[in-house]
Amino acid sequence: MNIQQLMKQAQQAQERMQQIAAETRVEGQAGGGMVTVQMSGTKQVTLLKIDPEVVNKDDVEMLQDLILAAINDASRKADETLAQQMGGLLGGMKLPGMR
Repeated sequence: MNIQQLMKQAQQAQERMQQIAAETRVEGQAGGGMVTVQMSGTKQVTLLKIDPEVVNKDDVEMLQDLILAAINDASRKADETLAQQMGGLLGGMKLPGMR
């Protein structure tokens, strides 16, 4: 395999990875589902749901903590999902040093 073929293969894989990340959707939750965040594989929050029961003007910090926890949960799930998807994609490439 020559270097041009390798570069083309790497570029195609990168484009496919970007497409997969943009199309991937994950959901994170906190407080037993009181706060739900949907996020793309590119880490863009696409949906935020807050159960009205968790909204309390006297305890804004709890709501903030739940939102952060849901976002972090979604972010972790996005990383895990993409790692699995990308592993399959990269596994098919015959690049030096790659398993």
